[in-house]
Amino acid sequence: MGVALSDCGRVDDATAYALHAQAARRALADSGLGREVIDGIASAGLGTLAPAEVAEYLGLRPRWVDSTSVGGSTWEVMAAHAADAIAAGHANAVLLVYGSTARADLKARRRTANLSFGAGGPLQFEAPYGHTLIAKYAMAARRHMYEYGTTLEQLAQVAVQTRANAAANPEAMYRDPITVDEVLSGPMIADPFTKLHCCIRSDGGCAVLLAAEEYVTDCASTPVWVLGTGEHVSHTTMSEWADFTVSPAAVSGRLAFERAGVGPADVDIAEIYDAFTYMTLVTLEDLGFCAKGEGGAFVEKGRLQLDGELPTNTDGGGLSAQHPGMRGLFLLVEAVRQLRGEAGEGRQVWRGEGGRRRLPEVAVVSGTGGWFCSSGTVVLGR
Repeated sequence: MGVALSDCGRVDDATAYALHAQAARRALADSGLGREVIDGIASAGLGTLAPAEVAEYLGLRPRWVDSTSVGGSTWEVMAAHAADAIAAGHANAVLLVYGSTARADLKARRRTANLSFGAGGPLQFEAPYGHTLIAKYAMAARRHMYEYGTTLEQLAQVAVQTRANAAANPEAMYRDPITVDEVLSGPMIADPFTKLHCCIRSDGGCAVLLAAEEYVTDCASTPVWVLGTGEHVSHTTMSEWADFTVSPAAVSGRLAFERAGVGPADVDIAEIYDAFTYMTLVTLEDLGFCAKGEGGAFVEKGRLQLDGELPTNTDGGGLSAQHPGMRGLFLLVEAVRQLRGEAGEGRQVWRGEGGRRRLPEVAVVSGTGGWFCSSGTVVLGR
């Protein structure tokens, strides 16, 4: 497996296609394999005929393609499909690649922020009331607070600890420490979310190359294995969501753990989609790291930090590191780097103590799409 990021953060002088290519070249170099082994490509979010346009730009003619588009969980779902295709012999090596200049495009007024996601189909019944994406997440967070007594301070802890992780990442866009009080006193975006409860907007791309076992001996880096995967879709209209306090990760996570033959207790690190603080909290519950309703208490006491009980979003996440649009592929890159021991001084997670210190052995990656509409979970191991 090869993984890499393109230039990220503030990238004003590159196109989204160029970020795709930069990330793909770096991931290929990281793998140590030649481009001739790539016979599959998975991409979404760019071009009219994605992934055909991306493949053409990269000079690839794949015999296996995937353009599944289910929001932020797209890349975990694509990874599951690619692993299945490789296991079935339908492909030898599949390149998952993404790039976006969302921040630069908004700055240059080449696009406008689309927060309502249109008014066609079932969404026509919600969009006229200004029911934006963030409003949907805010409603869900408020329901969790009402049902289980989750506090604003507990949600703020997610942002604070994620920023602490970002402080050790030279590639993170925001690294200065923040406090719970600073999160709570920030400008209100959608009740209960203030600005620091929300992901940043950045430019950037990344790529992951999944290859068949026969290529392991040719790889330049320690192999990381796909142990199990799961996917699930829940709803698009809020009225069809049975329980605002349960995300589709409750299904995708269970499936991934069952197929991997491991459980939450075996996990050393977690990389979880965090467009908003509530996403992290409820996904931790639904993956089984704590009981339903106990997520608020679980995220306290530094559990999510690099030296915590469950290091989570170890690169600083979408809340602090980078979030160019669909961040799911970045989660896979970070998990692989941590499992290989390549995260760097001060950011590499270690398990155990003293002479028994070891690298992480199992990571769970869980992406969420839409407004808890979809979920993809991947369990990785050394």
